[in-house]
Amino acid sequence: MAQQFVASHIASDKVVVFGKKSCPYCHSALDLLKELNIKPGHLAFIDLTSQKNMDDIQDYLMQLTGARTVPRIFIGETCIGGFTDLDALNDSGELSVMLKKLGAL
Repeated sequence: MAQQFVASHIASDKVVVFGKKSCPYCHSALDLLKELNIKPGHLAFIDLTSQKNMDDIQDYLMQLTGARTVPRIFIGETCIGGFTDLDALNDSGELSVMLKKLGAL
């Protein structure tokens, strides 16, 4: 069920942030992504705290990405990691390149 949940949200043309409302790094990631003016419909925040099987989802994200922490950020179907990774990609200019290839900018 957790695998289906995650797979249903990850799409080849979207940026998806799996996180928690109370997580400051999740808010920082969303703020950074919103500053880039991602096209409407191409950015989704999935609040894990609203899911009854949150622990199962985080366990599956661990299997899939190597980390259970949030945020877990996907650009298309590729997990780029968490906020620190997102910030580094932005600083290097690589994030904009990835988002343009995705069609999100």
